[in-house]
Amino acid sequence: MTYCAGILVQDGLVMIADTRTNAGLDDISTFRKLHVFSWPGERHFVLMTAGNLSITQSVVSCLNEGMPNPETGEIETLQNASSMFRAAQLVGRSIRHVRDIDGPALEEARVKFDVSMLFGGQIKGQPMRLFMVYDAGNFIECGIDSPFLQIGEHKYGKPILDRAVTFKTHLYDALKVGLISMDSTMRSNLGVGLPIDLVVIRRDADVIELSHRIEAGEPYFHDLRERWSAALRAAHMAIPRPPYAPAEG
Repeated sequence: MTYCAGILVQDGLVMIADTRTNAGLDDISTFRKLHVFSWPGERHFVLMTAGNLSITQSVVSCLNEGMPNPETGEIETLQNASSMFRAAQLVGRSIRHVRDIDGPALEEARVKFDVSMLFGGQIKGQPMRLFMVYDAGNFIECGIDSPFLQIGEHKYGKPILDRAVTFKTHLYDALKVGLISMDSTMRSNLGVGLPIDLVVIRRDADVIELSHRIEAGEPYFHDLRERWSAALRAAHMAIPRPPYAPAEG
């Protein structure tokens, strides 16, 4: 299982992913699901992956090597994509390419072709954008009214993002809320776990502002978890009990 969240606010982009993968209760491993493609001063992209690990690794390899453009036959890469939309199309085309090659064998083995991705970033002089790419290669885009997208085990972390994040949220407040969302998911699903990879890209910046991995025992994340738990307990104690119970004799 996986949990990845991308948050696009006025000041920039936050991308957060866990690293746990498992093929059963006794086969748990750590693999990086957050991939950075960066050409300083020109463009920065972040790709986060969920689903079958062999499929996602093949897609990332296709993106690193480039894919033939169906209209021109030329090799198209993330470095020469003319826009974020074209770059997202390249991600989708890479997924379909892997499906064409591996799909029949996976179907024969009764293995579902399962993949979803978050793809975000900015090309210099163009808007910063964030997309969710599905296993068919089609995609949707993040918007101002709902400034985040999630893949994987998203249901436990979504209420927190819904309540706390708007397009005008400070960039590092968005990171903080994203980490609380990740912690809530980790507490409710053992298939999501540390380390956590994160990237922060400020809008119109020449370089990636922050690329960091949170390991087990990191003081800030431990403190965040404890403070959030304490705040929830205090909040529920401060709310009056429902007035529905029968009067005590």
